[in-house]
Amino acid sequence: MEKRIIECVPNFSEGRDKTIIKSITDTIEAVDGVTLLDVDPGEATNRTVVTFVGEPDAVVEAAFQSVKRAAELIDMRNHHGAHPRMGATDVLPLIPISGITLAECAELARQLARRIADELAVPVYCYEAAAFVPERKNLAVCRAGEYEALPEKMNHPGKGPDFGDRPFDEAAARTGATTVGARDFLIAVNFNLNTTSTRRANAVAFDVREKGRPMREGGSPVGKPVKDENGRTVMIPGTLKATKAIGWYIDEYGIAQVSMNITDISVTPLHVAFDEVCRAAAARGLRVTGTEIVGLVPRRAIIDAGRHFLHKQQRSTGIAESEIIRIAVKSMGLDELTPFIPEQKIIEYKIASGRSDALTSMTLTGFAQQTASESPAPGGGSISAYMGALAAALGTMVANLSAHKAGWDARWEEFSDYADGGQILVERMLGLVDEDTDAFNGIMAAFQLPKSTPEEQDARKQAIEAATLHATKVPLRTMEAAAEAFPLIEAMASDGNPNSVTDAGVGALAARAAVRGAGLNVRINAASLSDRDEAARLVARAAAIEAEADAAEARIMAIVNQKI
Repeated sequence: MEKRIIECVPNFSEGRDKTIIKSITDTIEAVDGVTLLDVDPGEATNRTVVTFVGEPDAVVEAAFQSVKRAAELIDMRNHHGAHPRMGATDVLPLIPISGITLAECAELARQLARRIADELAVPVYCYEAAAFVPERKNLAVCRAGEYEALPEKMNHPGKGPDFGDRPFDEAAARTGATTVGARDFLIAVNFNLNTTSTRRANAVAFDVREKGRPMREGGSPVGKPVKDENGRTVMIPGTLKATKAIGWYIDEYGIAQVSMNITDISVTPLHVAFDEVCRAAAARGLRVTGTEIVGLVPRRAIIDAGRHFLHKQQRSTGIAESEIIRIAVKSMGLDELTPFIPEQKIIEYKIASGRSDALTSMTLTGFAQQTASESPAPGGGSISAYMGALAAALGTMVANLSAHKAGWDARWEEFSDYADGGQILVERMLGLVDEDTDAFNGIMAAFQLPKSTPEEQDARKQAIEAATLHATKVPLRTMEAAAEAFPLIEAMASDGNPNSVTDAGVGALAARAAVRGAGLNVRINAASLSDRDEAARLVARAAAIEAEADAAEARIMAIVNQKI
């Protein structure tokens, strides 16, 4: 079952006093089951964006404790900064990451909002998916007038908070109000401009943001706003759906920026927003010089961007993920102001704990030495999987070389598609390297189970059978995956860069060795199965794959030898 994980990204109205910021983040880290991913203070905005993840109950508790500490340490009566704000903890969204729905996060947010108001006397508005009324889905509606408007809004029908509503008092004056909600992943991004003009940055922001700008009489930028029959200002929509944006000047960098929230990256991906802001800026005589990601960003947003810019260059996208990320970073200038370190900025990389004992994390020398040691694992199964990974990698290499070959520009996308498939296959095979060793270790663990009583003996016998069956199916999957490399390799031997035909040949040899090596493991493990019908079925399937691999290798080597 998928582990339930949510993310919380509270924004605290303090970006200058490191002692206060540290005290707040310490309360978050003190909660078991929570991982603090990022702390991003801003001097000019006087605001800190904090990101943490964990199981729902732990994240909700950490969120409550952080609001409590912020209320104790931040006095809103003394707060000033460039960013809109309403409270010591200004916004506090819960975001589904895995195993949980947005609706479930919305219910958790409402429960948290009630607790904050009841136990801390902090007024709370609920926004986005947790909103009780449609208009409060929009954060700007909840935060209208910012902190200074709270005395008028509180205890006023239709304007007061959802929880903790009362006449404005000293406690509310100190803490301000907090907005608690649930939303999908939001990217906060600033586009750097080659200007110091806030007005011009705002103009670009209004050009692109979904809300757009007010329509004015006579089409003049200084004309009176046009009103509809209900007295509401008529807006000219911007070009980017699911975005909010303003322009501002940042003393720290000495530049103006278009500050944008992308609220749905499936509607407006990061790279689309970048390209459109570049277009709008150029239309006003400006240039986007770089991009600043605030907080963390989903892996797919950066990968999609890298692939987008590679496509624009007519370059193969079937390259290593690290290279795709590097293209995205350089294309959007993500490292203009500060270094963009993927392990610190991409959320999946931050969450991933990583296996310190993973074979695939070793150096080539370390892997070879580990194989040569007296330990029975890694053994032939893991080596077969690694040979399959190398086979797919060689096919992918030839595809990438072909995509970039001079004079073959019209075929770059054809070879890029081959390389994309090859990269997926390489990742599958690498995963099987460790999975095969894990399967062997599972058999060893089953044999070590207690066998003092008939019940223990029966349980042990069943565990050994299950582990052996799994250890038979894993190398069979290795055979299947390795066999999938042959069409790629054959296409590259036949139609790819002729200078690399021998690389395709070596790939074919490695793929056949992977299939045959894994086949040996299928047969030896199947021999220990009590279920002889299942054993026979698995062995027959392995034999069929071996025969297909032999034929594929022969065809490819004939092509290679003819071209040498």
